[in-house]
Amino acid sequence: MKTIQHIAREISASGLKVTPQRVAVMQALHKLNHPRAEEIFNEVSGSIPGLSPTTVYNVLDILAGKGMIKKVKTDSGVMRYDAVSDHHHHMYCIDTDRVEDFFDPELDMILQNYFQKKKIEGFKLEDIKLQLMGKFDESEKSKSI
Repeated sequence: MKTIQHIAREISASGLKVTPQRVAVMQALHKLNHPRAEEIFNEVSGSIPGLSPTTVYNVLDILAGKGMIKKVKTDSGVMRYDAVSDHHHHMYCIDTDRVEDFFDPELDMILQNYFQKKKIEGFKLEDIKLQLMGKFDESEKSKSI
């Protein structure tokens, strides 16, 4: 888990003012696994008196706009948030709405080479993010992939 000082430096380096709300939201994002805004609010509201859900949504939008976090929309239409900055994809469980990170440099290279060869006319590819949809075997605990 990142320290408060490290989070504050990241916020400042992005050109934003370091506020208790922004630091708390980033801490919650690093602690929770692809949380919804409501989960982040529940995590931080006890430590910041007077914090509103609207403030949490605003902070999330600002952080996403600066590229510090990513929005992950699930098949159920729920917006989740991700603070992992390394390039990765997501595995989404259609039964439980669970989201897990999927890192695969070999797949990244295959996809990048494929689209470089395709040269889609009138479209400039900037990034590739996959969302793999399926079902986790809940009898096994989450494994790192």
